Amino acid sequence: MLGAHDDGLVAFDLAMSLTLLPELQALERIIELGAGHLASRVVCEVRMPLGGTCPIHVITLGNPAREVPAVGYFGGVHGLERIGSGVVLAYLQSLVMRLQWDSTLHRQLESVRLVFMPIVNPGGMALGTRANPQGVDLMRNAPVQAQEPVPFLVGGQRLSAGLPWYRGKKDQPMEIENQAVCEVVTSELLNRDFSLSVDCHSGFGSSDRIWFPFAHKRAPITHLAEMHALKNIFVDSNSHHRYTIEPQSQQYLAHGDLWDYLYLQSCTQAQRVFLPLTLEMGSWLWVKKNPRQLFSRHGIFNPLIEHRQQRVLRQHQLLLDFLSRAACGHHLWLPGAETRAQQHAQALQDWY
Repeated sequence: MLGAHDDGLVAFDLAMSLTLLPELQALERIIELGAGHLASRVVCEVRMPLGGTCPIHVITLGNPAREVPAVGYFGGVHGLERIGSGVVLAYLQSLVMRLQWDSTLHRQLESVRLVFMPIVNPGGMALGTRANPQGVDLMRNAPVQAQEPVPFLVGGQRLSAGLPWYRGKKDQPMEIENQAVCEVVTSELLNRDFSLSVDCHSGFGSSDRIWFPFAHKRAPITHLAEMHALKNIFVDSNSHHRYTIEPQSQQYLAHGDLWDYLYLQSCTQAQRVFLPLTLEMGSWLWVKKNPRQLFSRHGIFNPLIEHRQQRVLRQHQLLLDFLSRAACGHHLWLPGAETRAQQHAQALQDWY
């Protein structure tokens, strides 16, 4: 039993977590606004840097039936890249507000399941670090070993948690945040015939990129034809887009990529298709427009000027909404037996 003093400490710890994480405050407001339209649960509680714990929420909308496709939206995996959480939260809030008047959206949600984890690494966000409070980079922590040499440090290292891109100790379980992502992906996405996901990051290059597996080897994925078909319908529908769509291996290889791990898990289930994407927002462009951001650790990964931040939050909503619509109509664009070989050959020519 908790005494009054203990209750006070718990309340204080929660208040401190909320103060450190305005994104958590925003998420809880969205959950309140969406009552009756969405479901929310806490996947796990993680230790916060100043003591106490913080919940990792998963929010779901739409049809829970396993027969319908699903899309997962993830953000905040790297604590420094707060704009990733911001993009996911902006899209979730837009949906919640539209549900108050948009009958077309109500009909769409009868045909799809939408799953949101906007704040995967609250401890890292509170600290302002890429890694979680244990110093582990969650995108280098999965049990996947690169099959070719990786860039020093950047590709994942086990030398020290005091250095960036630390993978964690060998043969240890994945960090609790990654276990939470795996639980949600397994229970909400991988048990369906078709699913998509997008994980929102920032920091690589001066252009926005959409990456797909593999990161641990240069070989193409099993569902390369399906990924190429998804790219084609996006390009055909959005002729003025500014994304570079490519396998991550074209840029660098890495150990322990979480989406490689989950994609490989999905491939053990015959006839099911899971297409995980990573949105890598090019933060160098923000630095170029405002060079003073170089002197801020947050400024290297996030747009600091208000109007620029609002523009970034707006411009990616089209992509996130496209994914929900693509999932709804997947039977119309997925390559069939008669076109799959041709689509695969075209993908090899374009990407490999």
